[in-house]
Amino acid sequence: MVRLIDEFRKSDALLPVLKRIESLVDRPINLMEVCGTHTVSISRFGIRSAVPKNLTLLSGPGCPVCVTSQEDIDKAMALASMPGVILTTFGDMMKVPGTHGSLALMKARGHDIRICYSTLDALKIAEENPDRQVVFYGVGFETTAPTVALAIIEAKKRGIKNFSVFSAHKTVPMALRALLDSGEVRIDGFILPGHVSVVTGTRVYEFLASEYHVPGVVTGFEPLDVLLGVSMLVEQIVKGEARIENEYTRIVTEDGNRLAQQAIEEVFEPSDAYWRGIGVIPGSGLSIRKEYADFDASRRFDIRVEDSREPRGCSCGDVLRGVKLPFDCRLFGTSCTPEHPIGPCMVSSEGACAAYYRYDQYASVDGDAQQ
Repeated sequence: MVRLIDEFRKSDALLPVLKRIESLVDRPINLMEVCGTHTVSISRFGIRSAVPKNLTLLSGPGCPVCVTSQEDIDKAMALASMPGVILTTFGDMMKVPGTHGSLALMKARGHDIRICYSTLDALKIAEENPDRQVVFYGVGFETTAPTVALAIIEAKKRGIKNFSVFSAHKTVPMALRALLDSGEVRIDGFILPGHVSVVTGTRVYEFLASEYHVPGVVTGFEPLDVLLGVSMLVEQIVKGEARIENEYTRIVTEDGNRLAQQAIEEVFEPSDAYWRGIGVIPGSGLSIRKEYADFDASRRFDIRVEDSREPRGCSCGDVLRGVKLPFDCRLFGTSCTPEHPIGPCMVSSEGACAAYYRYDQYASVDGDAQQ
């Protein structure tokens, strides 16, 4: 495969930024991206191999599908198995392995599981099937949570009684705090998410600089965006500075999207949430408020699962913390592939393992993260 970065190396825009990064990096530096779309862009455009070898780009917990707990996946499967239930969800969740199969396998066996492209699609299904219970399996960060909140608000407004949401939503900032508190991997700076930050704004990340003296740059997704973000981070690090900067100014603001934030605040409240590979992070989940309890599948149904466990031999949790590269997993590219995934990091289009498999499988990656 011709690596796309080769087409840009000589471009008037990219080459000066690459040279700037090379001139600045004078020590081993670890940067972590916490957005699955960044992970894909970095792999797709060969950015990891274009930057200096002592600049390590680590993938973090930026894929909402990947960080969803095994228990929540099993609970969704339990809901799908209940008589009279239509389970709806986004397509990425269909092939994610639970402890005993997947939603795709359940659908093949006759259970009514439907892929939606919008939460409002699930609301429409509920209207068209008044004698069935329609559950939307909500997985995502601050990016998708507003649309789910608006669907719940609309369901209440229209008196749709057979619609509910099983919320596995999470928020990003507390995960960054958990990673830094663990001290497991040295993180010198964060490539902060673009899509999430459209909703949250940049102020929510100020604690990284003020409390941990770790810089962060909100970055777009084109090759130039990513490289400019890396350059801005490296410049802060070598100068011993720590600020939150915004490369993605054409989309992201300091305060974010207040309407989206208000929708989240109206329907959801912070709760403790279990992140794959990290564990329980206090206040990082989004649970449905009691005012909308009628639309909370966790309250409406008696969901019981037993014996939830991680796939044997899967290193997805270590990859999500930056402890391992996908190549370090003994299952990668052999028994675990996108066609036959064992862990969620190989399933999701934003998963690190899927990105490495598609774009970096034959690239030379030297060394592990600097501990």
